[in-house]
Amino acid sequence: MQPIRNYLDGVEVNSPELARWICQLVPAQCPFARDVTFFGHHLFHIPPLCKLNPLYEEVTGLRWRALCYLADECGEFIS
Repeated sequence: MQPIRNYLDGVEVNSPELARWICQLVPAQCPFARDVTFFGHHLFHIPPLCKLNPLYEEVTGLRWRALCYLADECGEFIS
């Protein structure tokens, strides 16, 4: 996994199109966290499983670099 980690850490965000694409591709928060309810009763909570992904830190770092590029270099308002 180390070569993939190094590649993701080395990706430079240098165009607005690439930065927007990365921000659309990588979700802002883990999409797997869920509350399971049955007839209005909370049964249990499924925690986010993204931390189990071995590339989680690198992918979120790439999204962060893309957001910073859009905010700093392009002057776009990000939310």
